[in-house]
Amino acid sequence: LCNCSAVGSASAAKCNGTTGQCPCLEGYAGPRCESCAEGFYPERRSQRCRPCGCSPAGSSSARCDDSGKCQCKVGVTDLKCDRCSDGYYRFNETTCEPCQCNNHSKACDSLTGTCLLCQENTEGNHCELCKEGFYRSTYPAHACHRCPCSTVASTGTCRIQPGETAPRCDKCKTGYTGPNCNQCDNGYYNSDSICVRCKCNGNVDPARSPSVCKPDSGECIGCLYHTAGFHCEECEDGYVRDPEGTNCTKKEATLGPETREFTTSAPNASKATSFSTAVINSTLSPTTIQTIFPISSSDNSTSAFADVSWTQFNIIILTVIIIVVVLLMGFVGAVYMYREYQNRKLNAPFWTIELKEDNISFSSYHDSIPNADVSGLLEDDGNEVTPNGQLTLTTPMHNYKA
Repeated sequence: LCNCSAVGSASAAKCNGTTGQCPCLEGYAGPRCESCAEGFYPERRSQRCRPCGCSPAGSSSARCDDSGKCQCKVGVTDLKCDRCSDGYYRFNETTCEPCQCNNHSKACDSLTGTCLLCQENTEGNHCELCKEGFYRSTYPAHACHRCPCSTVASTGTCRIQPGETAPRCDKCKTGYTGPNCNQCDNGYYNSDSICVRCKCNGNVDPARSPSVCKPDSGECIGCLYHTAGFHCEECEDGYVRDPEGTNCTKKEATLGPETREFTTSAPNASKATSFSTAVINSTLSPTTIQTIFPISSSDNSTSAFADVSWTQFNIIILTVIIIVVVLLMGFVGAVYMYREYQNRKLNAPFWTIELKEDNISFSSYHDSIPNADVSGLLEDDGNEVTPNGQLTLTTPMHNYKA
């Protein structure tokens, strides 16, 4: 009996009389056509032989296992070896090419090779660029580090110039300067880590002092036009604001009532002439003074005019007044104390009275008035003073002798 397979044989009753080989259908093999031929695998449910369908370019052979999975080449995957595995792209007749992602990604598009999910702050088709705000360092190779640039002071981007090891910020914002945009530019100063424009009221010249103000405090440098102050907002000593309040003009000298001496030198005179005035009117204007005492500036003539400001003059007068008042008060106090002392001497008691039985004796203990008259001590007309210095008291009842 042939005993050919009913599934894999073309005829179950016919076979080769010598070898016994049954006629097999496509995909079947064996004497009785009971197994699958090469390039075929048995289907689990029906046990029929199905073709492997392996890709000639991606598989190493036409065979497949019982599950139908082909044997794929390196970089090729899938059941039929017809797709590039992760890290490879461009499936061709020979094999898949590895992705070019500079070790910053393990996956790329299987058709174009564009890298996917770039890591370590990189971007680009092949992860060859650093993200915005990062720069590529030389060590470690191709590593991207964050730029030392604040987004407040700069655009936040930077790059390393050829021949340099440290990065430079691409563009600083207004008011900032330096490789990392961490310094205040000319005309600005640091106020709580923020560069603020100097406030000098237009009274400085950037050409003379480019920094305009001190970078740490904001104090203006080199005030012009006779101005002074932290922000050049005041006038120098001897200058006042004009009526419009914009410019500082020289204060007009006004003379006090005290005596002053003027010395002028004429261009053709060999000696300076001195003029002494006893009293000068305080309302005398500078124009009138120049008319009376002409001063030449073209011939380098000088004037020894004592330019004392009214503030200094008032201080001197006030000091003199205070000294005079203190002296007067001292003098009045001394006179008062002297008079008090004299009054106490005159009002001091001069006598003591001692009672001894019927006698009253008076004795002086104060020698400031040695010859004092004691006749007025008693108001009674009957009192008498004896030649021996004793005072006799006479009453209607008794006579007392002192």
